[in-house]
Amino acid sequence: MSSSATDVLELLSSREIEVLGLLAEGHTYSSIARRMHLSPHTVDTYLRRIRGKAGVSNRAHLMILALQVTRLDDVRLKGT
Repeated sequence: MSSSATDVLELLSSREIEVLGLLAEGHTYSSIARRMHLSPHTVDTYLRRIRGKAGVSNRAHLMILALQVTRLDDVRLKGT
């Protein structure tokens, strides 16, 4: 787990973390939108904001970040 993922986790809202978690589970933008009762455009906006906060420039790096942040968030919630 990288320290940059830890830093990014601190910058993200709970909704952004939720979107990243669903992305890490393999959901598409449309599927995330349906699950969260949002428009696909709103999901895209969340992901653009996340990319900006994290300095991520492409989808592959976004997925890596999603996996790292989701793992960190799980550890943080368990208190371990």
